[in-house]
Amino acid sequence: MTTYTPVTDDGTELVRRVRHELRLRNLTVCQRIALTPSMIRLVLTGDDLHGFTSASPDDHIKLFLVDEAGEALGKRDYTPRHYDAERNELTIDFVVHDAGPATQWAKQAQVGDSLQIGGPRGSQVVSDAVQRWLLIGDESALPAIARRLEELAPSAQATSLVVVSSAAEQQSLARDCRWIVRQSAGSEADQIQRELADIQITEDTFIWLAGESGMVKQLRRYLLDERQHNKKWFKASGYWKQGSAETSEKFD
Repeated sequence: MTTYTPVTDDGTELVRRVRHELRLRNLTVCQRIALTPSMIRLVLTGDDLHGFTSASPDDHIKLFLVDEAGEALGKRDYTPRHYDAERNELTIDFVVHDAGPATQWAKQAQVGDSLQIGGPRGSQVVSDAVQRWLLIGDESALPAIARRLEELAPSAQATSLVVVSSAAEQQSLARDCRWIVRQSAGSEADQIQRELADIQITEDTFIWLAGESGMVKQLRRYLLDERQHNKKWFKASGYWKQGSAETSEKFD
């Protein structure tokens, strides 16, 4: 296996870490959209949003949620799907499932409802010199994958594999995507691995992998050990864990 250093051919740093000013922002829902049967899009606005910065498609902001009585429901990490500075609007996509206060809040949220966000604390920015991408994930990773595809340079090549619960969950993305319909709970890694078997992964491909932790762990072993991809060109995150509403994991 050829060993790559964490720089591109022109000597550019492969992944650059950027820190942001940490602020709490009080925002209001200004639009609610049902994207698919299991995905809700909420658009937020407010004076506190001015100066918001998100430098990477897989950034995370923290949502601080309260109920109608003002009691804290908890806090959760979400991807900033899109920020429109001119309109002063921040878009967040929520996967609708049965667990977690953020999901329950999103199900009930209406125009005029308020919440508080913090972050992003920082960004890991992959160099624009990267011209080949392999993006893998489940529904929880779809907002980050969709944003990445929108923000890639026209010259970049990208292959995306996304697991969803049904064909009705497929979205219109900026580039083609291989949609994989989940056969059963826990089958995602095996299904994706079968798809990967006929995909050529060159040494200069940056692999981004996120989703349920068990799925991510299995695919990470497959890609790093069996396919022998260089870890410097790889980023994996467990966004959630089966049976738990709390867990997230970073593997790199």
